[in-house]
Amino acid sequence: MKALVYTGKETLVYRQEPVPPVDDQSALVKVNACGICGSDMHAYHGKDSRREAPLIFGHEVSGTIESGDLKGKKVILNPLITCGKCVFCKLGREHLCPSRTMIGMKTPVERSGGFAEYVSIPKKNMFDLPNQLDTKYASLSEPAAVAYHAIEVVKNNYFRKPNESKILIMGGGAIGLLCALFLTKVENCKDVTVTDINPKRLKKCEESCSAKTLLPSDKTILENSFDVVIDCVGLEITRRQSIHIIQPGGLIVHIGLSEDAGSFDFRKMTLQEINVIGTYCYTNQDFTNTIDILKNKKLGDLNWMEFRSLKDGAKAFQEIHDGTCISPKIVLIPE
Repeated sequence: MKALVYTGKETLVYRQEPVPPVDDQSALVKVNACGICGSDMHAYHGKDSRREAPLIFGHEVSGTIESGDLKGKKVILNPLITCGKCVFCKLGREHLCPSRTMIGMKTPVERSGGFAEYVSIPKKNMFDLPNQLDTKYASLSEPAAVAYHAIEVVKNNYFRKPNESKILIMGGGAIGLLCALFLTKVENCKDVTVTDINPKRLKKCEESCSAKTLLPSDKTILENSFDVVIDCVGLEITRRQSIHIIQPGGLIVHIGLSEDAGSFDFRKMTLQEINVIGTYCYTNQDFTNTIDILKNKKLGDLNWMEFRSLKDGAKAFQEIHDGTCISPKIVLIPE
């Protein structure tokens, strides 16, 4: 099969690779579409020890079952593979499973990802593709589930409803935009602001939802001025701004993982009872709910997504790296 293979820091090669093996518990899926995730970019820059070269990235996958009794059935893949037996799995919090792994990763178990013609995945990780949802757009299910879960975290950890809160989202990429879409279109929020250093990305956000947009340096972003901050970037500088602008008793939701260290104002967090909470991936129920939302087109027109051929994937990664790509989501399509 043809695949886009990560061979070293900032290097991807489109080449022939073996078709991944399957067993009795898994199925071979022909990839119809696979989105480029921010975590793929993190690994592309050589900053993810779980994704060392050589490896086929990609976990935002929609496709068609190629083997077994269900051959020909269109599906959406939940790339997060869990044991199903631990206390977290039994509680419906599968994303916290201690033995979890994911396609497109090297450790703890190597599993090739979706930037290829075919991918192998456990049958339990395949979700039916609704007839109302185009297979290309269905690849958005995984990042949309990340955003959906983050908004559920907000709803479960802040004393006001989202539509009664002043919310700032840091980062206008796919996760930030999806959070804004969930808040403005599903939760009916009227006071949502998205910040990003790239004005062209902010323009895309403005075209897609009713959220306000600002540069992070805008002087109207004041100390103690937001109820909820959702950090989709995860840099030291965004964390420092988050704690500065959050009001007493506020909630900071941390999604981005660009930097894993740095200073933070723990004094303010303590004295003003700021709730800082991380959010990771999604549960199986989150994934199901997200597919239903996409099926019913509750997030509106998804024309901000961009589709390119898998063979041109290396160029897409380079453009994202250079900052010349303004689309919040590029999806690669095998030929």
